[in-house]
Amino acid sequence: MSGDPHGPGNGDPRGPVIRAAGCVLWRRGPGGGSVEVCLVHRPKYGDFSFPKGKLKRDEEPLAAAVREVLEETGHHCAPGARLPTCHYVVDGRPKVVDYWAAEATGGAFTANDEVDRILWLAPDAARARLTQPRDVRQLTAFLDVLRAS
Repeated sequence: MSGDPHGPGNGDPRGPVIRAAGCVLWRRGPGGGSVEVCLVHRPKYGDFSFPKGKLKRDEEPLAAAVREVLEETGHHCAPGARLPTCHYVVDGRPKVVDYWAAEATGGAFTANDEVDRILWLAPDAARARLTQPRDVRQLTAFLDVLRAS
């Protein structure tokens, strides 16, 4: 009998899977034409990525993604299409991050302990600025969804 492969009872000797969620936050650029995506800069890691964070106990991934967007960027958002789930290892533990495309609906950024600045960039500029290849794959998936709609 198998349980949730991502749950704490998965028999993984490294401990439970780290569950997180985030969004590719986007908005229409000036004039309403082009799309810009939001990157967050995390000084602790010196990287540029999309807003994301760990789920709280019993929190649903989508709720966590929306919460993390607000906490890290100061922006409210309207989640849309589901994007690919990302799997990688952090400090020897598997991490699973669920992602959504989310349109910014208002707000303003204030620097905090986790994120010291955000950038709104055109997709090509964002692709060049993202630190991790896995985030570049999320950007590509987002653009595919945008083109299909």
